[in-house]
Amino acid sequence: MQIVDLRQLHSKSLEELFQEEAQHWLEELRWDYRPSLDLVRKFIDSRALGGYAASENGRLTGYGFYVLEDHKGLIGGLYVTPRQSQGTVTERLLSEMLATLRATPRLERIEAQLMPFGSELDPNFLRQYFRLHTRQFMLLALDQAKLTGAVPSQGIRIDPWKDRALESAARLIQLAYADHVDSQINDQYRTEAGSLKFLRNIVLLPGCGRFLPEASFLARPATGDKPIGMVLTSTVAEGVGHTTQVCVAPGHQRHGLGRLLMERSIQALRQRGYQALSLTVTSSNRGAVELYERLGFRTVKTFSAGVWQA
Repeated sequence: MQIVDLRQLHSKSLEELFQEEAQHWLEELRWDYRPSLDLVRKFIDSRALGGYAASENGRLTGYGFYVLEDHKGLIGGLYVTPRQSQGTVTERLLSEMLATLRATPRLERIEAQLMPFGSELDPNFLRQYFRLHTRQFMLLALDQAKLTGAVPSQGIRIDPWKDRALESAARLIQLAYADHVDSQINDQYRTEAGSLKFLRNIVLLPGCGRFLPEASFLARPATGDKPIGMVLTSTVAEGVGHTTQVCVAPGHQRHGLGRLLMERSIQALRQRGYQALSLTVTSSNRGAVELYERLGFRTVKTFSAGVWQA
């Protein structure tokens, strides 16, 4: 097996792997991954993406890439074809990326949330001293959604998303995820600046599908402008939405506001002819998992979010 730096390759040499990977996303998760792969192609061809590819007998069998962000590294993708021994190739690619990241000056943290398609990832991360958190990819057939027709309680209004709410929504995320398991997984949630960067990636950039403001809502006090809850939704395939964020401020949790926001988003999607909605949730967040199950979501895949701290 030969390991090649991605910056020595042209994206065309990876095309067979890209096509396979996109097919897995579509068939297993109902997610059109092609726009994400277009970005990967762009950065590979500009020699701006860190990562490695594995080659056996002159044929590429897998690739992985990472990005550097402030004090941390993010492993953004890892795919190995089932045509080869996935375990060996996966371990080698992951080891190469982690060795490079750990050698980066002032790097304190590495995060990874990789979707496994046949390849066993968790043992490799555990051997590399990562802490793992199980997450669930859940899917809802919108015509089977179990809606209650909930309405806002007195003193709360539900408003459509507006981009001018970005900064106040970032403050809401920081408050909602204080001491929450998801802030251990994604340290952007710990600060207002990090939360704003996270929101900009979702709302203004193609970080997680195409943002759909028509199915995104803010909950506010009837007499105020500061949001106390929100749900954000993107389009990830034709007729398929994805909940990219749902959160409620402390003091307003466990009063049905999260369900109300989800129901509003589901209703908006149904009105626009969407057939399905997906989301991801950390398994230890039992309240959220049970809420989604009551709405009719079912788990179609589990994966791990991994964190390594220097």
